[in-house]
Amino acid sequence: MRKVLPLALTGLFALSACQFAGHDDRAEEAGRLNTMAALPLHAYLPDPASDDAKAITRAQWILGKQCMVRLGFTGFAVFDTTSVESTYPVRQGTFTSRDLPGDDSPYGVVDPDLASGHGYHDRTPDGSGRPQEWPADQYAALTGSFESGDSHVAHGHPIPEGGCLGQAARRLYGPPPRATKVNGVKLTGYYSLAMELWYASHKEASKDPAWKKADRAWADCMKKRGFHYSDPDKASLDSDWFGHEKPSGKERKTAAADARCKLDTGYVPAVHTLEAHSQKTAIGRNKEKLDAMRAADERAVRNARTVIGDAS
Repeated sequence: MRKVLPLALTGLFALSACQFAGHDDRAEEAGRLNTMAALPLHAYLPDPASDDAKAITRAQWILGKQCMVRLGFTGFAVFDTTSVESTYPVRQGTFTSRDLPGDDSPYGVVDPDLASGHGYHDRTPDGSGRPQEWPADQYAALTGSFESGDSHVAHGHPIPEGGCLGQAARRLYGPPPRATKVNGVKLTGYYSLAMELWYASHKEASKDPAWKKADRAWADCMKKRGFHYSDPDKASLDSDWFGHEKPSGKERKTAAADARCKLDTGYVPAVHTLEAHSQKTAIGRNKEKLDAMRAADERAVRNARTVIGDAS
């Protein structure tokens, strides 16, 4: 380039190249850190798309099928459990679209170009979970989730706690951990401890003065662009984005500015450092419990493969 451009332009292009390279570096770093896998507690959560997780799901359905037949749902005798490894049950008539604002990253939008097209509607289907509708009586028997007027008995047989799938999970994992609440939501799953620690770590980290400083820098950047939000969550959860499946022009512009300001202010690296530190501290304080949870998961995988083998 220096051989073909006039000397006066060479410096200008070199400066521009450095600026673009720097911005690309920031975008690359933000993208790398803006994933669940980039945080320490992710090591204690299963990958729903992994072979182990799918084996557990399939075994759970195999055991659930046997339970449903015992409860008198004779049609389940021919139910194909090879096609449900990545499904979860929903009550017929209640399923709503998952195409709602939000995504699966810790810190929201960080790609201005992507945000300008999708706004905050950026959940990426990973194939790890598909809804499968069931009639109300079968759904209640499968899950142990009841609505007003639902019977807790199926064909004269009491529905087990947590339904047939809950009973199957207990057979694979053993007794469930104590129930806990995370942000007002009751969690009873076998990974509730890791999720509880994740929420608590995030809450603690977000109180750090350095996090608040990052929020202020981002908010100042947004204000210069004509958007008034105190932090990225306020922007991504704006009520204007809800109630429709496709992003409006206003949403796309807001999301693009949001992502640009995260890059320009170094928002993601700043808050990620704080949250990672908070999670490491939580892991250290709960190492024994987390290791026990991981051991239970490994036992569940072994049990699941035995169940699958016996059913083959």
